Amino acid sequence: MNEQLEIYKLDGTFISNQDRIDFYSDVKKEFNDTGIITKKVKTIRILLMNSQGRIYLQKRSDTKNENPNLYDKTVGGHVVAESTFELTVVKECAEELGFPVAVLSEENFYNAVHSIDLKIIGILKKVDYISNFNSVRITKEGKSFSQPYMTEIYLGYYDGSIRFADGESSGIETFSIEQLHRDISSNPDKYTEDIKFMAKKYSELLIPIK
Repeated sequence: MNEQLEIYKLDGTFISNQDRIDFYSDVKKEFNDTGIITKKVKTIRILLMNSQGRIYLQKRSDTKNENPNLYDKTVGGHVVAESTFELTVVKECAEELGFPVAVLSEENFYNAVHSIDLKIIGILKKVDYISNFNSVRITKEGKSFSQPYMTEIYLGYYDGSIRFADGESSGIETFSIEQLHRDISSNPDKYTEDIKFMAKKYSELLIPIK
């Protein structure tokens, strides 16, 4: 069975569960017919740093149907039906990046990053929930559309090795927030709109461990 997602109206009203492939087929048809998308699903977005505050960005593979070859957040993922945002974060890091993480409260987060070996486990915290996060997607043909999501944003630290398990990334690169701001300004077409938004909104949090 393919992934089942919980489908919501833009006002947050639950509609039903639906196969992920069918959902995206439906919303793309809706966009082509009307120019808007009126349904959304739950997702997570993660920005990881090492302890020196260098941000891990993935470069999306040229085989991706949307946003190919662009630098993006460390990882994102869909919350499957009857799951939670936090469990999705743990699973995405384990399955897609190859290491375990703990998602902690604000107080425990700061204690943990100073007392736990970050080469072994990543430490994350939730920093935001956006009920209508509009993710701009650019197709291989150069067409763009905006997909709304119910999204939780997580930031954290990890000093170990990262591997992308599914071949959807062609590499990973690290940036300080200052370098990232400069390069986005000079080369905006290299980056997804997601990472441009996240780098700007959470800039003050993307710093070395003090």
